[in-house]
Amino acid sequence: MSDDNKAKMREFYNEVMQKGNFAKLDELIAPAFVDHQPAPGQAPGAEGVKQFVTAMRAALTGLQVTVEHIVAEGDKVVAHVSMRGKHTGELMGMPPSGKDVTMRVSDLVRMENGKAVERWGVEDMSGLSGQG
Repeated sequence: MSDDNKAKMREFYNEVMQKGNFAKLDELIAPAFVDHQPAPGQAPGAEGVKQFVTAMRAALTGLQVTVEHIVAEGDKVVAHVSMRGKHTGELMGMPPSGKDVTMRVSDLVRMENGKAVERWGVEDMSGLSGQG
């Protein structure tokens, strides 16, 4: 089960975050998904995930998502992810810098029946202003 959950999380980062393949959301995210650290103004549930991904893809042109580390135990998956792109749009209140940036994210996700049902996460936003 842990390997299946890791595969589902990799699929989310690769298909949804990097490629913008929102058709995969229903397969990977439960409708009543709870994000315990939502972005400012993020809607609840799976719709909020779509809203967040859309904002990231709009703000970071050429978005490249790399899963640096991923581990799983039981129904939990932890992933450390790097997101790179050119900061060309507003992101979480930060105006575009036009610079190549890297944002690092650590996610702890609880899975149920092959879908993400809860997320706790930390985003390192320092890379948005400190690179050039």
